[in-house]
Amino acid sequence: MVLNCRHVWDRISDYIDGTLDPEVRADVERHLAHCEICSAVLDSTRNIIILMADDRVFELPVDFSQRLHARLDAVLSSEAPDSA
Repeated sequence: MVLNCRHVWDRISDYIDGTLDPEVRADVERHLAHCEICSAVLDSTRNIIILMADDRVFELPVDFSQRLHARLDAVLSSEAPDSA
């Protein structure tokens, strides 16, 4: 079976967990061998899993939260529909 990207994305978690049927796993691997986008999605998903499992605490830069909220407010207000 030839899988498209959507099929692969729907199976990424099972692929990483090693719970795919061997035939489906082979189909996913064939797709990943030639699809840069799906390979990037796979790598990103693995990285997220690694980051979420990391129990270290990182210090944020001073005023990070205020700058983040200001930036979000600016973006959201520029995207808000006119109330007129």
